[in-house]
Amino acid sequence: MLRRLAAALLFVASFPAQAQDREVPYWASMRADEVNMRVGPSESYPVEWVYHRANLPVKVVRLYQGWRRVRDQDGAEGWIVARLLSPERSAVVVGKGLAAMRAEGNAGAALRWNLEPGVVGKLGDCDAGWCELSVGPRKGWVEQKRLWGAGDP
Repeated sequence: MLRRLAAALLFVASFPAQAQDREVPYWASMRADEVNMRVGPSESYPVEWVYHRANLPVKVVRLYQGWRRVRDQDGAEGWIVARLLSPERSAVVVGKGLAAMRAEGNAGAALRWNLEPGVVGKLGDCDAGWCELSVGPRKGWVEQKRLWGAGDP
């Protein structure tokens, strides 16, 4: 009986560690308004970039002891402490010119707003090349090809 109890406790205790190990790559977003990207996975490494935008999407490409190696939309890579990243999905508008935000996920749907490149929003579901996006109180559908952070990492 004692042996079974010890085995059960060991089994349950292993869950938190497993929950922290995600398969890379995966999408994440900045949790804070100011986030440092460092050249290595420790606060002793120099800061390479300072991001000043909460919810900015990044692609996590490597994990190391509480640090995440990430890639931003411009291809810059570096290390961010994991507590400053959120699993909430977001996306940033990319490309040239305005991106239409529509009432539904198709080109014929009513135009709600036009979004400039660089606008960041919370990402919802994507279907047939269109993604739900919330930018503050505004919600609608944007073509997936105009969003960095949508789709598979």
